Amino acid sequence: MSGQGARIVAAARGWLGTPYRHQAACRGAGCDCLGLVRGIWCEVKGAEPERPPAYSMDWAEPARQEALWQAAARHLWLKDVRDEAAGDVILFRMREGSVAKHLGIVAETGASATFIHAYSGHGVVETALSAPWRRRVVARFQFPEEG
Repeated sequence: MSGQGARIVAAARGWLGTPYRHQAACRGAGCDCLGLVRGIWCEVKGAEPERPPAYSMDWAEPARQEALWQAAARHLWLKDVRDEAAGDVILFRMREGSVAKHLGIVAETGASATFIHAYSGHGVVETALSAPWRRRVVARFQFPEEG
């Protein structure tokens, strides 16, 4: 695991148990999946490069825009979806034909792969990156390197 990957995973694990709160990004108090990634960015990289606008639970669906994918591409480095590494940000399409709108952080790779995400009704949890989750991954990003 790279040094940056280890820092990202350690930061993400510090959010475990944080309750799910739509649009929030406060470790221990509440976050959604975007808020988790935003919070980890602040802990590892510093100030957020962009503040997201207010969004509803069905955001981007009515307009059919890949808003989350586009925002990730502005600030993270796109990787081959098969090039798995700890600390990666993975983007999920939860339903066929819908926009991609769920994020997670890869914690472990290989046969026992896991990811950390904020999930409605569960809060921030570490989940096995099982086949049902893997088939929903549509993009993989990494935090930009220093310098």
